[in-house]
Amino acid sequence: MLTDPITLYKLMTLYMLKQVNFPLTNSQLTSFFLDHEYTTYFVLQQALNELLEAGLLKKEASHNSTRYEITKEGEETLSFFGKNISASIVEDMDQYLKENRFRLRNEVSTIADYYKSTNQDYTVHCEVREGRSPLIEVNLSVPDKEQAEAMCSKWKDKNQEIYAFIMKSLMSIS
Repeated sequence: MLTDPITLYKLMTLYMLKQVNFPLTNSQLTSFFLDHEYTTYFVLQQALNELLEAGLLKKEASHNSTRYEITKEGEETLSFFGKNISASIVEDMDQYLKENRFRLRNEVSTIADYYKSTNQDYTVHCEVREGRSPLIEVNLSVPDKEQAEAMCSKWKDKNQEIYAFIMKSLMSIS
């Protein structure tokens, strides 16, 4: 068994990311670890940073979330050391993923972010993914940060309606 708790948290993180075919956000991982009282927020952040530095995870950061995926090196590390995670912890992680898979996937499939463009306005990037593949991507130019933030916050609620409208408009015969 492992004597260093942070090593266990790293292996648990790798295990969870290996079990899903989509990234998990910092908040999703944190929720699991804190709800099950495995560790504190700050210790988990340390473990995530050390996994990133070691190249075992990759991250995608936006204004409102950070998403983590396991790398090939992370998968190899897990295959060597994953057996050091106790059966009861594996059962906790598997149960959590089983009960929350649909919600977790939906939370990470909708992406909205913005950035300042070279001509001093803002570009809003909205996306819906199926797994790692984009179903729809929309980039819009807006004059100020407030509009960019408003569009990003509405994308989560309106993306299905917008997608349906675009598909119907493009597929209809004139």
